[in-house]
Amino acid sequence: MGTLKLVLSIVEVIACVFLTVVVLLQQGARQGLSGSIAGGADTFFGQSKASNMQRTLSRLTTAIGVIFVVIAVVMNCI
Repeated sequence: MGTLKLVLSIVEVIACVFLTVVVLLQQGARQGLSGSIAGGADTFFGQSKASNMQRTLSRLTTAIGVIFVVIAVVMNCI
């Protein structure tokens, strides 16, 4: 059990770091001042590419969040 708990703890920390990074990479609902400063990204990447990236980040956030919660529940049951 000790080895399993150690491995799950390491995976939990990695999932936590990835979840934090993915959430920080997403754009907010309102871009505000930063959107007006970095507005050239829409013309460089194109509107569809930017929305595809946001959709991918949203799915990644959901997947990593589910993994994080499942590991937390499993570790609590052990």
